[in-house]
Amino acid sequence: MLSSLTIAAAILLTTIGAQAQAEAKGDYADVNGMRVYYEVSGEGAPIVVLHGAYMNIPAMGGIIPALAKTHTVYALEFQGHGRTEDIDRPVTYPNLASDVAAFMDDVGLEKADIFGYSMGAAAALRLAIDHPERVDHLITASVSYDMSGSQPAFLAMIPTMVPEMFVGTPMEDAWKALAPNPDGFRPFVERMIALEHEPMAWGEDVKKLKMPVLIIGGDSDMMTLEHLVSMYRLLGGGEPGDMGKPLSASRLAILPATSHTAVIDQVDLLMGFMEPFLNGETPKGMFDQ
Repeated sequence: MLSSLTIAAAILLTTIGAQAQAEAKGDYADVNGMRVYYEVSGEGAPIVVLHGAYMNIPAMGGIIPALAKTHTVYALEFQGHGRTEDIDRPVTYPNLASDVAAFMDDVGLEKADIFGYSMGAAAALRLAIDHPERVDHLITASVSYDMSGSQPAFLAMIPTMVPEMFVGTPMEDAWKALAPNPDGFRPFVERMIALEHEPMAWGEDVKKLKMPVLIIGGDSDMMTLEHLVSMYRLLGGGEPGDMGKPLSASRLAILPATSHTAVIDQVDLLMGFMEPFLNGETPKGMFDQ
């Protein structure tokens, strides 16, 4: 799901992308006919970080250096984003998931934890569906598994989206600052708008997932709260604790007073959810031994 409900927010995210991540080593991987830019930072168990639509690695803000304190972080830039070239191929979630799998092959990652935000979360979810053997723990922030779970206002906006909402704005200038082909913004935007019209109804696939999944969303996000809860229940969550049965391996975290574009910058709160999940730690109830 894209972060373009408010263009002003998207412009802000892209502009932040001009900044450099500290202590990260950048390189390119050969992925499905593209040279995909990525950065590696930190030490520890590997985690792949996937950014949102119209974003890039630095636009993910402080979450990457925070994760790098305890993990080896592999952050990549998707087709047409940041320093990765665009190619004449639709941007679809299966294509993005295939790119992540091919990227992992290129850098020698057989399996890793995966964290995705917004569009990156949908790509991460599709990766878990299509290539479950590549995913250890899955963290999705601000994602739908079915377009019917999107907020009605967002669904109503999709048919109105046209390239002119982006072309000729400061967002294009920021995109050109990193793009290998600065003249390719319009076809890139056309591909991104087309992504909004891609069908998404993955409920039966989500239900079959076996790896632990942490679902993160804002209480005023682009998908309804009911949809986030339904995803959690598809994964076996939501049953009562303290009644003799183990808790689900999957988890649900809702950030208060949080819109879609405000999710990714709440680093301390996110890490408070993510690190215990990745370490398999759970709060102890009064009946736990």
